[in-house]
Amino acid sequence: MAACRDVTRTTSAAAPGSRRTCSARSATSMDIGWIGLGNMGGPMTANLVAAGHRVIGFDLSEAAKAAAADNGVVVVDSVAAAVAGADIVFTMLPAGGHARQVILGEGGVLASAASTTLVVDSSTIDIATARELHAGAAAAGFAFLDAPVSGGVSGAAAGTLTFMIGGEDAVLDRARPVIEVLAGRIFHCGGPGSGQAAKITNNMMLGITLQATCEGAVLAERLGLDSKVFQQLAAVSSGDSWALRTWYPVEGVVETAAVNRDFEGGFSAALLRKDLGLALQAGEETGTDLSFAQAVADRLETIDAHGWSGKDCSVLVKLVDR
Repeated sequence: MAACRDVTRTTSAAAPGSRRTCSARSATSMDIGWIGLGNMGGPMTANLVAAGHRVIGFDLSEAAKAAAADNGVVVVDSVAAAVAGADIVFTMLPAGGHARQVILGEGGVLASAASTTLVVDSSTIDIATARELHAGAAAAGFAFLDAPVSGGVSGAAAGTLTFMIGGEDAVLDRARPVIEVLAGRIFHCGGPGSGQAAKITNNMMLGITLQATCEGAVLAERLGLDSKVFQQLAAVSSGDSWALRTWYPVEGVVETAAVNRDFEGGFSAALLRKDLGLALQAGEETGTDLSFAQAVADRLETIDAHGWSGKDCSVLVKLVDR
């Protein structure tokens, strides 16, 4: 597998916390079909609308559809209606089975869109399914990218996500004008499935550092340290991590942390558990010892047993602070 290459253009990133705006559709605006309007797809489509694109979206959730409509997305009642006439279609779905059904299934993307449509799957799924989607798209005459993202809901809202791309250079060039609206950084990781390989590894590391952050946050409090001061100290010291800066699990310390919202919204514990499962599967297939990842996966099973799997994954702190 080729090494990931940073292919970001320096003009692509929005300022942190901002949302891209555009007063009218430009000559380069596109018709974009979007399947999956949830925690990530909702703010991503809002940014595309704000940039002047026409977005036609579908989701099974009525609440997600209503929120998307409020942000200017044209909401329709089927996958087929969302992709008809689209220049490019994005899918942002919970798991590989969903992506397979939506893209390859009856009434799905490949069955309903014109073969000139570019298809981009930004779900986080297993590598084998990503390669299956590439093969199915190629057989049907479609260009396809696996393009999972990192950066969470806050990055989706700000348009600063990191995109990890698997597929051909020429196909990425076609998708770039749309992806750049959503991305702070774009990495081309190689051929089919490479984007998913990068994302699975990245999220495994996130799970491990999040668990370490939860343990450190509780220990610091019990040692009598001021949580705000300690978080700021660690953020510029060797204990730094994205989880510490963005999801610090003590209320009132970091504005973007889900602990401030009783762990509602954000990146669910169920999804992190799924991603760690994908990493552990890849570890078995490659003979890689992933004992720390296994330990966090085990704790996420306990989270599920407590009925907290729908909460943001930083709810892991509750297992430490008992």
